[in-house]
Amino acid sequence: MMPMRTTATDPDLSSRATGEWEVRPGGMLVQKRDPNEEHNPLTIRVRVKYGSIYHEINISSQATFGELKKMLSGPTGLHHEDQKLMYKNKERSSKTFLDVVGVKDRSKMVLVEDPISQERRYVEMRKNAMMEKAAKAISEISLEVDRLAGQVSAHESVISKGGKVAEKTLLVLIELLMNQLLKLDEITAEGDVKLQRKIQVKRVQKYVESLDVLKIKNSIQVQEQPASRNQEHGSSNTDRPRSFPNSRRSVGNFSSIPTVPKPQQPSTSGEVVVTTKWETFDSMPTPLPAPPSNTIHPKFSWDLL
Repeated sequence: MMPMRTTATDPDLSSRATGEWEVRPGGMLVQKRDPNEEHNPLTIRVRVKYGSIYHEINISSQATFGELKKMLSGPTGLHHEDQKLMYKNKERSSKTFLDVVGVKDRSKMVLVEDPISQERRYVEMRKNAMMEKAAKAISEISLEVDRLAGQVSAHESVISKGGKVAEKTLLVLIELLMNQLLKLDEITAEGDVKLQRKIQVKRVQKYVESLDVLKIKNSIQVQEQPASRNQEHGSSNTDRPRSFPNSRRSVGNFSSIPTVPKPQQPSTSGEVVVTTKWETFDSMPTPLPAPPSNTIHPKFSWDLL
């Protein structure tokens, strides 16, 4: 938008060569600046009253009230965001130019403290401090999770190769990860810090789930190992021939004689199979049959001499 120019009609301004006016971006109609003055802005001295003390500040005529506030932070001790500058009984925005509102050399202003802005700034500072503390806590938790993740990988490698890990070791590792998860839940964060916390929570949950799977695999392997050992022991006993050191036992006038094994027919496949069958004997001797009740006893006649 081109600035609107008008010819000055004020008698005091008739002596000026141009007598032209222009509309500034703020909508105020002001006299057109001299191009030479724009390249070499004037330095003016303004008097600012804060409490009962006047502060004189040398500043460019084309500066903003925000820049003036920053220059007043040193002598007054107020943060530039906590200041309110009053010029002609009206508060001026930090983005407003001094020359636009007619500030000249030796102009007077009043500086007051803005409690609302101060409270807002304190809240923002406390919020930033909390975010920094949360970010630091998340960083420490991340380092601890990295250390525990190394142990998870080591146990996973052992179990995947058929090794055995003590169940107590896995349970302790799960408990440590759950403690880190509780710490993450206690952290209150926003923005990027909240995103970092969410990432760490997912990491911890992933490692806990992996440990649950490893615990199941480890318990299955522990149960399979004794069973395989029993099978091996049983097969070794069946392959070993049985020996009977006292296969021939005598009881009274009778003796137990092992039966002669019957020869087997040769297999049609051409392989020779030799088998031996042994008759087992009880540890107690076989009782003798009782004599029949109708046994005839011989009768003898004796002559008395």
